[in-house]
Amino acid sequence: MEEPDPQAVDYVRDRFAASAKYAGISWTKHGAEPRWLDTDTSTCAAAINPSHFSGRGAGEFDRFLSGADSRGEPALIIATMGTADDDDDRGWSVFGRPDGRVDFRHFAGGIVGERLLAGAEVSLAAGLDAADRDLGLRLLNRPADAPWWAMTLQATALEGPRGTTVREPEGELVPILVDSLDKPVVARWTSGNGQQIWYVIPDGVDWNMVVDWLVQRALPEHVPAALRRVRSRHHVDPALETLAETQARSALEELERRYLEDKARLEGELKRARQEAEPMRSGLLYGSAKELEDAVAAVLRAAGFAVTDLDEELGGTLSADLLAVLNGSTCLVEVKAAAGAAGEKLISQLQRHLEKWPRLRPGQPVTCAALIVNHQHRLDPAERPAEVYQHKVVDALAFPVIASGDLFRWWRTQDWPAVQAAVLGQALSGGDRDASPAGGRETPAVGRRRWLPWGRNGTA
Repeated sequence: MEEPDPQAVDYVRDRFAASAKYAGISWTKHGAEPRWLDTDTSTCAAAINPSHFSGRGAGEFDRFLSGADSRGEPALIIATMGTADDDDDRGWSVFGRPDGRVDFRHFAGGIVGERLLAGAEVSLAAGLDAADRDLGLRLLNRPADAPWWAMTLQATALEGPRGTTVREPEGELVPILVDSLDKPVVARWTSGNGQQIWYVIPDGVDWNMVVDWLVQRALPEHVPAALRRVRSRHHVDPALETLAETQARSALEELERRYLEDKARLEGELKRARQEAEPMRSGLLYGSAKELEDAVAAVLRAAGFAVTDLDEELGGTLSADLLAVLNGSTCLVEVKAAAGAAGEKLISQLQRHLEKWPRLRPGQPVTCAALIVNHQHRLDPAERPAEVYQHKVVDALAFPVIASGDLFRWWRTQDWPAVQAAVLGQALSGGDRDASPAGGRETPAVGRRRWLPWGRNGTA
């Protein structure tokens, strides 16, 4: 028996894989009619994963582009980036294989994609129009383990008899969804002359969702004449609308415009607020050394204390970390971190600093002290013990021991009296108690204010 032509086998296999890939699309439900290889594509309104390869869709792609150009319409194209199933290199469209690169037809350049690691976070880009935003929101609802590719415009390199010619990418790439580094993972590319509009989306999407968006949002936005030609139920020419239709549509468009503006403003405010809060959150809940000390100093200053960084002023570790002054009280503050349970060595360090202080600053006696500890900082804050030490250890001390998690909670809620009372060693009333960040347990009141044994004159 004669062996079949390998190219014919590949062709049939490609077409079978493509038909399986798009078999679940309810074309009639969406008011669409698909055209495949070996059918006329010149009247198509959009193309999905078109191919540049001869015999595998390049001819059909060119007829589609020529048809759109003859009607004075932009060619609307949807292309997938990457291959969701890395083990299966046959699950691509009959118009071509979605790989880590998307090349434009008749324009220089392309878009390359780098697959992101599992669990990558993506978000909507700012300033999107209604159609792009709708696509972004739909794709945000993909399964948590769905893959994403970070996209970058790349030049085209052409090999010729005189060497390699590099042509810079044309057109404009507009991000729709971006990763944590603001690189697009879903984007719209438009050629400089507006003849081609490409939407590049990740592979592994729900194609019914994409086709629904294409008919309801993309075509009315970019190629409304295509819907008019087929009298689609998804589009009515504004010139043929009733007054009630026009008023309702205009109100809806105005609502969407205001929503996008308000959302962009609020997203900007949230981003700025998080940028301001993150150093404090990180420092007080997970930090150690200088990061933790700076965060504690910032909280004390916000609570009204005048704070001096003693490490900078005195040099090295001659004394405690901070000196905090408020309303005639001068407090020596030691700031420590413990990956596990806090040892009593931290207490003795502050006690030694208190004993040495009169020799360092004989003219500036201290009236109180405080030990602030970020304990068990390798655990989630909700899993940490509420207290740094057991009561029997703390009750014997002449100064309070404060968990930096409590300090964070007071800073987060701007409870400055609680910060002042804790650092100065003053008792809190029952009404001042609040849930701690460690699993909702109450934070016990700091013990009564104690005058230190060396008194105001700084003598032992």
